[in-house]
Amino acid sequence: MLTACTLLAAAGPGPSLLAALGAWTWLGIDPADTDHAHLLLAHPPGPTGHDTAQAIEFRMRHLAASLGGLAEPQDSVPDLGERLLIVDATTVLLRFRGSRFGARLPVRPGWTRHVRDHGQAVVVIGLDPLPRSADLPRVDAYLDAGLASGRLLFGLARPA
Repeated sequence: MLTACTLLAAAGPGPSLLAALGAWTWLGIDPADTDHAHLLLAHPPGPTGHDTAQAIEFRMRHLAASLGGLAEPQDSVPDLGERLLIVDATTVLLRFRGSRFGARLPVRPGWTRHVRDHGQAVVVIGLDPLPRSADLPRVDAYLDAGLASGRLLFGLARPA
């Protein structure tokens, strides 16, 4: 099994995983009152028996490894390097190591402007499922629960 995990991490995420992801962006502050652009990626609940909580967590950890390795909430947030390609004011492409595919994500012009001006965005990977249709209160509850349980991973991505 360890060999399979190593091979998967080297291969990068495939288009089906990237297309399935839910993405949410917002401008917010960190505990030191620094403004940051945030990007949350989460896997939706699975429609089949193959999409168990363990399988979803494995996929999301694989995604985090393909970004260069993300940190848990209590750790220092790593610099993932140039992972964001700003396509235009409302679209960014998040690029992954070992994959010729990227996640094309809709964003607001203010978010894009902040990333350009400050040179980075906080990428948050959720290890638990979250429906793509989740509204703001549900995303806030997801983030609160994920922080409390250590089920979120963090990294800083810079625009290319």
